[in-house]
Amino acid sequence: MSEAAVPAAVDGAIQADVVIVGAGPCGLFQIFELGLLGIRAHIIDSLKHPGGQCSELYPEKPIYDIPALPVCGAQELVDRLLQQAKPFNAQFHLGEEVVELRILEDHTFLLRTSQDTRFHARTVIIAGGLGSFQPRRLGVEGGEAFEGTRIHYKVKSAAEFTGKRLVIFGGGDSALDWTLEFAGKARSVTLVHRRPEFRAAPASVSRMRDLVEHGSIKYVEAIAQSVIATDGQFQGVRVKRNDGEIVDLEADHALVFFGLHPKLGPIAEWGLNIDKRAILVDTEKFQTNIPGVFAIGDINTYPGKKKLILSGFHEAALAAFAVAHHLNPAKKVPLQYTTTSPIMHKRLGVPD
Repeated sequence: MSEAAVPAAVDGAIQADVVIVGAGPCGLFQIFELGLLGIRAHIIDSLKHPGGQCSELYPEKPIYDIPALPVCGAQELVDRLLQQAKPFNAQFHLGEEVVELRILEDHTFLLRTSQDTRFHARTVIIAGGLGSFQPRRLGVEGGEAFEGTRIHYKVKSAAEFTGKRLVIFGGGDSALDWTLEFAGKARSVTLVHRRPEFRAAPASVSRMRDLVEHGSIKYVEAIAQSVIATDGQFQGVRVKRNDGEIVDLEADHALVFFGLHPKLGPIAEWGLNIDKRAILVDTEKFQTNIPGVFAIGDINTYPGKKKLILSGFHEAALAAFAVAHHLNPAKKVPLQYTTTSPIMHKRLGVPD
């Protein structure tokens, strides 16, 4: 982060009280929390649609730990958050990555995107999830030719795989969630993981093992060796079991959930205190080491941090109050309740 004179820097830039970097669930809820306090936001995301990982990687994945929603699809959650934020008219700037953040002499900020859009912001909230990310690829001989058609790193439409023969790779929550989801819906499901220990929720692992025991799905401890193809047509994946045996797994599709390559990208160059690819914040304001720059959601870290969506929602609420105070230090920000406050009702568009 560098300093620059104010007049030249802000010429032609979009003026904003707050810019949110990242339009995943926490960034979308941040719009709402700011809006309740009368603050309108601009929000920037490198993806061409809001929703972050929920929309990009697993839109149909069920989520069970959102308060008052026993089960909610990931894209459904995004749609609900967009609806909730709608009264506050946030300005979305999608398909643009923030590549530069500069501190100005008056302690405001100049942001520049990959599309050369510039913002002059009084405050910045980083809600970038894991940062920029790419799924870890299957990386086997012959695999690249089938990526996106027969080898998939995300499920955008579960219906596409109904009645198909599936081989699912991975040992985390995504792999187990989709294994359980497709059991009984796909023609066959074979889960492949390299070792007996799983990173997924113990309840999911237990359910998977029950399905294996009852013959509903198959499980193989192995690593992928190569794609099986005949005349350019995908036939399945050849794997090497832990006992050394080579096994051909016939399949119509391979679903690969090896996790992501998280990278902070340009954020790492902004002068923020970072610990293990996460931004250090306090737990009162969720402010970084730079006054006026806040961070919420998976991209931040602090003692006791839990990377849960509901934790990010809590952080967004406290960050909104901190932003309001930063914008107007002399004005007390009272806590008002959406149930009874006429001011809140007006901002939400609730009829009298």
